[in-house]
Amino acid sequence: MSEADFSGALADVLAGIQRLVRRRLRHGMTGPRLRGAQVELLRLVVARPGIGVSAAAKELYLAGNSVSTLVNQLTKAGLLRRETGQDDRRSARLLPTDEARERLRVWQERRAALVREQVERLGEDDRAALAAALPVLRRLAEGLHEEVERA
Repeated sequence: MSEADFSGALADVLAGIQRLVRRRLRHGMTGPRLRGAQVELLRLVVARPGIGVSAAAKELYLAGNSVSTLVNQLTKAGLLRRETGQDDRRSARLLPTDEARERLRVWQERRAALVREQVERLGEDDRAALAAALPVLRRLAEGLHEEVERA
């Protein structure tokens, strides 16, 4: 397999796994269906409560107005609260609601269980190969992150 073929196949497999996990997890979730960018913003706000819209946009590599739209959608859905900044009354701090925290907790548990079930179906050699690949995949992700930061 050529390097180009390998790179394309790897990208396809990673994207395919992510897409299939998202699709599988949609079933059985309560509340309004969340899109990928909405989930990413919620995860960021849960990890960094009080983050501002501009900082969230930078972290997610999205335009500020796109994040503002997401904030409005998630606020309307009862998953985010927007508080006026203490230092600058024009700024907003983003905070997750208890419902958002619970939805993410359930989603993360279901995701882990789904992947665990599939990994357990693999043979011992395949599980060992996946475990050995994790550090390399993390370095790949770090390299992609650094490249995006430089752009």
